[in-house]
Amino acid sequence: MLTIGFRVKLFLAACGAAAIGLGVAAVMISRSVAAETEAQIQQGLVAQTRLTAQLLSDNPLSADLEMLDREADRLGQQSGARVTFVAADGRVIGDSAEDFAALATLDNHATRPEIVNALRSGIGISRRHSATIDVDLLYVAAPVRQSRVAVVRLAIPLTTTARQVQVVRRSALLALVLAAGAALAGAWLFSAPLANRVREIAGVAALYAKGDFSRRVSDYGSDEIGQVARVLDDSIQQLAARLGELSTDRTRMAAILSGMVEAVLVVDGNGRLRLINDAARHMLDLETIQLGRHYVEAVRQPGILQQLDAALRGEQREPIEVALDAGATPQAGPRIFRAQAAPVSAGGGGGAVLVLHDISDLRRADRVRRDFVANVSHELRTPLTAVRGYVEALMDEPITPQQRRDFIAVIDRHTGRMERLVRDLLRLARLDAHQERADMHATDVGGLFRSILTDLSERIERHKVTVDVKVDPAAASINIDPVKLQDALRNLVENAVNYSPEGGRIDLAARLDGDTVDLTVADQGPGLPEADLARVFERFYRVDQSRTRDPGGTGLGLSIVRQLVELHGGRVRAANRPQGGALFTISLPHQSQPRNQ
Repeated sequence: MLTIGFRVKLFLAACGAAAIGLGVAAVMISRSVAAETEAQIQQGLVAQTRLTAQLLSDNPLSADLEMLDREADRLGQQSGARVTFVAADGRVIGDSAEDFAALATLDNHATRPEIVNALRSGIGISRRHSATIDVDLLYVAAPVRQSRVAVVRLAIPLTTTARQVQVVRRSALLALVLAAGAALAGAWLFSAPLANRVREIAGVAALYAKGDFSRRVSDYGSDEIGQVARVLDDSIQQLAARLGELSTDRTRMAAILSGMVEAVLVVDGNGRLRLINDAARHMLDLETIQLGRHYVEAVRQPGILQQLDAALRGEQREPIEVALDAGATPQAGPRIFRAQAAPVSAGGGGGAVLVLHDISDLRRADRVRRDFVANVSHELRTPLTAVRGYVEALMDEPITPQQRRDFIAVIDRHTGRMERLVRDLLRLARLDAHQERADMHATDVGGLFRSILTDLSERIERHKVTVDVKVDPAAASINIDPVKLQDALRNLVENAVNYSPEGGRIDLAARLDGDTVDLTVADQGPGLPEADLARVFERFYRVDQSRTRDPGGTGLGLSIVRQLVELHGGRVRAANRPQGGALFTISLPHQSQPRNQ
């Protein structure tokens, strides 16, 4: 499709305006000249007619009709007009355009307008087509004071006027052509600066449309176009600044939402999803959901749906807690989230924002805290009750020396249990506060195992269990804090002895697995219930006490083991052996670095 530029349009508009103006001027001049020419001709003819009438009145004419006709011919030749003599009765008695013989055939002129007006008012003027000579004529008649001629009439054809008008029209047409050419040249020249300004403004607008908002035009001019362009340019610059701010805010918001652990979901007034951050996609399982879908199609949790419904109606509800499968484990179960939806506008209809905050750790910590308080209370109350009872027995009842010794032994055992409990609690507190540091150096793993077995030799002999030690040569030496790791391994070996049946075997092993050294303690006892595997390292958590022959522990040992292993940058895990029994594995980096360093 052909595109016409602004300059061409301006040029064509100027040409059209010039053509119309010149055309109107030509028509008006043509009509004015024609009217003026006819008026002058008419005025001259009137004067000539009056002069002829005066001459005829002053000079007596022959009574001979043929002589009158010749006189009409002579006057006609002198005046250049058609001269007609009309008698009082209207008969034509002389005519310069007709011979004498034809006069008798002419119509009576008594009713002709010019004749009637001449006799009435002294002059008569009329324009009409002459059937005699077949042309348009201008007739002027005047009365004559003669006995034979009553009215003399002069007539000239209007072709003279038409020729003069035609000359004027040709001159006007020539002037129109010349003026049009000058107008075209002038319009084309004078349109160049304006067209250049408009082209420059259009170029800047095109750059703005492409997103380039830098200023390029310093002066738009002081006329209306310049004022409009300047106002629009200022508006676009302000809009560009706001767009830049919005883009920056959007990028910042996207970065914030992407880095948030809380799930954020935004819907518009129609319930369409407009924003979902990564956490929300994971928590609500929306990995494949596209923006623009209705939230009912994406969210399946009834409580969250009720929150969003209320927010879209403009209601502000209290947050609720919901259980979701995101990050759930068979041992820990579903994760707990605090969900709250807020309306974008108080009146509703403006959309809603949903925020999900994972409070699983808070709830787990709260449960651990409650369990901790309950367990500490229980662990202290039981031995204190026993000690108090035996002390009262020693004070009130007469007892034998043997009974006294037995009572004191029981009191000693329970006070020792409380002492171990307090010691373990203090050590856990130090580990939690990162007050214990790992003194790392190369340690012989076989010597570490032997030292532990020496410490527990009496217990091992009493329970009649055997211990098998296997150390992979590649894992014979490891960079650890031997004192702290010995405490951790001793606790595991002691538990294995307590849970092993008489005549059972305990396997201690160290092997290299890639960049990790695995230290394992395995027994042939009853093993661990599957439900307890994920919680055995929690504080005060115990499996069924009927599974051990010595349930006198504090319930903090495995929790301390985990803390000591993590202090080395490793991890500990529990499992059941396929052939029966429990298996504890401590995995440490081959070149261990302490967590606190």
